[in-house]
Amino acid sequence: MKILVADDSRAMRMIVIRTLRQAGFAGHVVIEAENGKEALEVATRQSVDLILSDWNMPEMTGLEFLRGLRAKGKRTPFCFVTSEGSDEMRELAQASGAVGLIAKPFTAEAFSDVLSSVVSA
Repeated sequence: MKILVADDSRAMRMIVIRTLRQAGFAGHVVIEAENGKEALEVATRQSVDLILSDWNMPEMTGLEFLRGLRAKGKRTPFCFVTSEGSDEMRELAQASGAVGLIAKPFTAEAFSDVLSSVVSA
């Protein structure tokens, strides 16, 4: 399985990847992107099986990335990993086609709960 992690913070990308492994999702290929624009280019060029994206990024936000992906006909499972987890944001994420939103600070259990239906351990 190929997982794309998009976040403008390198440290946060590393934390997300480590938490994925702690949640039991080790052994997958992980690709990184620094912003939504780069992530959209990667997801358009390559076949990815899951996308984990921050909401607020330079160049293109996570929401713009998701909408751009869907506009290109890509139905890749997409989950936000963000510091903002209001009900309004969760509803907007779901309405835009995301499988979920994991709010920071997060745990391996949160990853497992949200991603177990789309990622095999």
